[in-house]
Amino acid sequence: MKKVYESIDKLIAYAKQNLNLDERDTDYVKNGIFRLFGLNSYDGNSADVNFIESAPDGVLKEFCDACVSAGLFAAEESEYYCDAVMGELMLAPSSVEKSFYEVAKTHGNMQAMRWFYDYCVKGDYVKKGKLDKNPRFEECGLVITINKAKPEFRDPKKAAAGNSVAGGYPKCSICHENEGFAGRNKRTLRTVNVQLGGEEWFWQFSPYGYFNQHGIAVNYKHIPMHVDKATFVRLMDFVDNYPQYFIGCNAPLPRIGGSVLAHDHYQGGGEILPMHKAGAVYTLKSKAYKGAVAEVLDWAGTVIRVVSKDRAQIADICEAIREKWVNYENVSLGIIPEDKDGVHSAVSPTVIKTARGYEMSLILRNNIASEKYPDGVFHAHPEFHVIKKESIGLIEAQGLFILPGRLESELAEIEKIIESGAQLPPEYAPFKLVFDEVKRIYDKNPSVGAHKAMQTELGDICIRILENTAVFKDKSQTAKFLEELGFDL
Repeated sequence: MKKVYESIDKLIAYAKQNLNLDERDTDYVKNGIFRLFGLNSYDGNSADVNFIESAPDGVLKEFCDACVSAGLFAAEESEYYCDAVMGELMLAPSSVEKSFYEVAKTHGNMQAMRWFYDYCVKGDYVKKGKLDKNPRFEECGLVITINKAKPEFRDPKKAAAGNSVAGGYPKCSICHENEGFAGRNKRTLRTVNVQLGGEEWFWQFSPYGYFNQHGIAVNYKHIPMHVDKATFVRLMDFVDNYPQYFIGCNAPLPRIGGSVLAHDHYQGGGEILPMHKAGAVYTLKSKAYKGAVAEVLDWAGTVIRVVSKDRAQIADICEAIREKWVNYENVSLGIIPEDKDGVHSAVSPTVIKTARGYEMSLILRNNIASEKYPDGVFHAHPEFHVIKKESIGLIEAQGLFILPGRLESELAEIEKIIESGAQLPPEYAPFKLVFDEVKRIYDKNPSVGAHKAMQTELGDICIRILENTAVFKDKSQTAKFLEELGFDL
């Protein structure tokens, strides 16, 4: 047991150095850890620990190894007990929020967000050590990642089930009641209040974030996701307070929207995604909105960017576009806004703040299905499902693709097959399109290597997936849509 006590001493030292644990509270916190394991004795001396670690991974591994060796828990229970122990070591939510606002008052809101993110990393809620191991590269103007920590939900019904909670408490996986909830390993979850649209919301960082400082703003009320004029106002409120972040909202639609449709929330963070950097194919203006422009983006999906320094103009224009889109019908293009199965059209808004003012991009989405495309006419088509069958949500629609972890080994094997000159074995038949196209790239220039050829192929496939999601395949159709709202080229 001596190594167990030594590892706990190191955890206490780590918390004092990194988690603002007050010396006055160390005995209390240590006893809380002992209580988790029914320990009624102590053989150690935390005062002798000389500790300079700034990340939790090493000290947690040492703690888990010692506890498993001592028979306190099984190796497969390590995640549960790491969450329990770090939850004891971290400050209470009220103290975290107090520190957040003290930093904001002294150094500004963005520095407060960075402090909060750093605290969540050091508290092991944000699994940065694991996130940094995810493959990530840029190709075809997109960012491609393989998220080895995130489970793949190929069935949208299972995706929804994966974010629900049986028994009714908390009502869903993002309700505020999850803060400290042991049933979902949320004892290290900390949140801070944010004011959006005159209402109390809260902000938390994502444990397996898809990009730098990935977080979500969540309504305290458990109400369904929706997009209306008030949504655009709240998003602008957020970037007014945190101008170096973007924030957006998934389309509130099954299959193509967020997986937690039952609870209103937004996603954002400290990385400007590729779509925000896209240029305009058409720029339109309206006499009714002096100083504002509507841009049809040079982007594989269908996106309208509204730019103005006037918040009221942004809200009014975006609401006019939204209202027109949710009622727009064009059978020849396969666009059906509503039928016996429900509503099929929605916008997915996302905003950044720049020297031009507010740049609010509206991604036009539709989840209509057909006999040919049962997963969605404007979804990734079946030939690409081996790469990405899950919803193409807000983040992918902006050009950051999160691909399933299984691909790391599967694609590596295909690369070996190509370099060896062998044929694709039967068990890899679903990858025939990928194999043929990568082989063509590789055969044309073997010096690039099969791995680089595979990255080029993934980028190209993700572009084609975004093209699948485009409701208007021709940019002039998007311009015409805006002209019908009174905008002129």
